[in-house]
Amino acid sequence: MLRENDMKLTSIEKKWIWYDIGNSAFVLLMATIVPIYFKGAIAGHMNADDSTAIYSYALSLSTLLVAILGPIFGTMADFKGFKKPLFAVFMGLGVASCAALAYPSPVAIFLGLIVSAKVGLHGGNIFYDAMLVDITDDERMNRISTLGYAWGYIGSCIPFVVSLVVVLFNKQIGISMTLAMMIAFLLNAAWWLCCSLPLLFSYKQKHSMPRGKSPFLDSFRRLARIFGEMRTQPAVFVFLLAFFFYIDGVYTIIEMATVYGTDMGIDSNGLLGALLVTQIVAFPSSIVFGRLSAKFSPLKLIPVCIAAYTGIALFALGLDQVWEFYFLAICVGLFQGGVQALSRSHFASIIPKEKSAEYFGIYDIFGKGATFTGTLLMGASTQIFHTSKAGVAAIAVMLALGLGIFFVHSKLLKKAK
Repeated sequence: MLRENDMKLTSIEKKWIWYDIGNSAFVLLMATIVPIYFKGAIAGHMNADDSTAIYSYALSLSTLLVAILGPIFGTMADFKGFKKPLFAVFMGLGVASCAALAYPSPVAIFLGLIVSAKVGLHGGNIFYDAMLVDITDDERMNRISTLGYAWGYIGSCIPFVVSLVVVLFNKQIGISMTLAMMIAFLLNAAWWLCCSLPLLFSYKQKHSMPRGKSPFLDSFRRLARIFGEMRTQPAVFVFLLAFFFYIDGVYTIIEMATVYGTDMGIDSNGLLGALLVTQIVAFPSSIVFGRLSAKFSPLKLIPVCIAAYTGIALFALGLDQVWEFYFLAICVGLFQGGVQALSRSHFASIIPKEKSAEYFGIYDIFGKGATFTGTLLMGASTQIFHTSKAGVAAIAVMLALGLGIFFVHSKLLKKAK
């Protein structure tokens, strides 16, 4: 249990949280304005189903690349002195790609920049998540993880609201939509970079593995060994399997909410307003989950979030009005931060600390593999059945599977203790 004095954040914990505030702005931009801008301005000449599908495929490609590269670089990051430079490289790729999206480009180039920006974002998050074991201790981990998501949600609203005003009122301001989007992308890139610098300058890697002669080649050997170790850690493996299924639903709903709402006939103002509500609701909700984690185990809290998301997916099948989308946005906000943060901190608590980046690289295989599956499923089912609802139904099934497998993980973990 945390004592009152332990509730105060250390300097490095605050700087770690600041990075979440920085990159969450780009996540929010990608989940709201970018899909609408893509479907309306970049791919406006295409059929709505086809534009939804190719956007889904681009997101799937980005997650596939991170799933392939993540474990390799994650294993390298566990060597002394490697975690921060690799974090800086991927963060820099994400920021640069976000800034490059400011310049109007054809569909293929625009989607290529989306892919590179997402690779930078999610690749950097592997090392960022792995830093959790270095910047705090086991007792504080759940709370710090949830605070990262909480402040990320509310902090990202600052550049988002500015971007929203510039984009929605571009005519009143006296600028073109092209210039408005340019401002939005450059603002979010600058925000991301500035919020990253405090962590980049202050972070020190505490837990590490001895560096060999060839860290790159050693990473492949260690990666093979870590998969072998999984046989002796069934609770870890089963958690990753459960995570694959339930996070599929979570990430796909986040990635595709705006596109799905557009296909349901909801106008852009309604979509953007609803997703802003999600961010605002997610802030206090994530903090509540952080406080609840001091009294209740993540083994009890995570299933609550998964069950709620299953209900959200089922409700989305009948969505056709703006108020329903707002209700859905509130429900997502209530559980989004909790399930992501508690999954991250729970995983960090059951793995060896000196191999944190290595294990989080594998964690990312399952997470990004799930996102790849979800967005690919969403795109393919939309084209096959000519409705986005077919993909949402499949997402609900995967969430239910994840919940069932998580209960198996809980039993294995209790038995191991």
